[in-house]
Amino acid sequence: MNDQVDPVIIVGGGQSGLAAARAALDAGLRPVVLHSGAEPVGSWPDYYDSLTLFSPARYSTLPGMPFDGDLDRHPHRDEVVDYLRRYADALDVEIRTRTRAVAVGTRAGGGYLVRTDTGDELPAAGVVAAAGSFGNPYLPTLPGQSEYGGELRHVADYRHPDAYDGKRVVVVGAGNSAVQVAYELTAHARVTLATREPVRFLPQRIRGRDLHHWLRVTGGDRLPRAIITRLVRHATVLDTGRYRDAITSGRLPRRDMFTAFTPDGVLWRDGTVEPVDAVIFATGYRPDLDYLAPLATVDRGVPQQVGGISTTHPGLVYLGLEFQRSFASNTLRGVGRDAVHVMAALSARVGGRPRFFGQARYAAPGVQRSASPPQVDGATDGAGG
Repeated sequence: MNDQVDPVIIVGGGQSGLAAARAALDAGLRPVVLHSGAEPVGSWPDYYDSLTLFSPARYSTLPGMPFDGDLDRHPHRDEVVDYLRRYADALDVEIRTRTRAVAVGTRAGGGYLVRTDTGDELPAAGVVAAAGSFGNPYLPTLPGQSEYGGELRHVADYRHPDAYDGKRVVVVGAGNSAVQVAYELTAHARVTLATREPVRFLPQRIRGRDLHHWLRVTGGDRLPRAIITRLVRHATVLDTGRYRDAITSGRLPRRDMFTAFTPDGVLWRDGTVEPVDAVIFATGYRPDLDYLAPLATVDRGVPQQVGGISTTHPGLVYLGLEFQRSFASNTLRGVGRDAVHVMAALSARVGGRPRFFGQARYAAPGVQRSASPPQVDGATDGAGG
């Protein structure tokens, strides 16, 4: 490898960043991964303790490395952390941990300059924005919210139900995380699930096979974004039947979304005022792209891109965006395909420059790590089954 050739800088060391690094090597590029955390496992350690993948292990892998063990199980959060750790250790790429990209600008003569919180300014032939969205949780604002005296948090800050023993809790949201957390809390607290519309369910198993088997054999996982966004207009919850039963039986009550906060609770749509100890918003995330501000390529929080390729800046690509190219784009099972796509475009863009020609390979000694000073960890990649 020619160390004088400008690398492709990959911002984010979670599932998207690691998939990007492998695809970059396959495309003949030299990747350098910047990751804000202590090790390149994305934001997975920061998710709630009971989180499990929505897809079985056999459908939940990055290119080149399967999960160990029973491939029909649904891996736990900590298993995913260990999997990503092993994947990163096996890749023969440079990963700079405890290094956050704070600004990306253009360079005279082409390419980019990536500034980090460690004070470095790194030249780059191209940039991959793969930092996910966990660091940018979306928290809506409702009337009276600033006066509410109870606990109010996003599910990104939720860890374990024991903290809510005996409390009155409202969970807001109609997706997988909202329903999973609300269901878990019913054994510890008095819980209501607040949604704008009734919860929609998808069966986890169809004709004896997991849903993800059918998504693979029918090509559903590869449907283009334009089709998927027409078909999937509402949040849906993967369910074996237990969540639906909990809601229909009243064990997990669902109510139409409350309209306002009161100092000690919420105002429901029917006019009822109820004291509430805690409100947990499971209302999703937005792309975490503040470091691209100097490029002015993000419009009202939305990156200007098609299929992960920037429409404003050649040599800038994205990975891990929801519905970036398919239903599975921001999941472990889908990001590898998107990585190959964007790296092909990036390779063509920087093709006039000397490149490192080789294939992704695994190195026994492990990944190169920088000795940057510790900092507050920032989440860098979204969860997905």
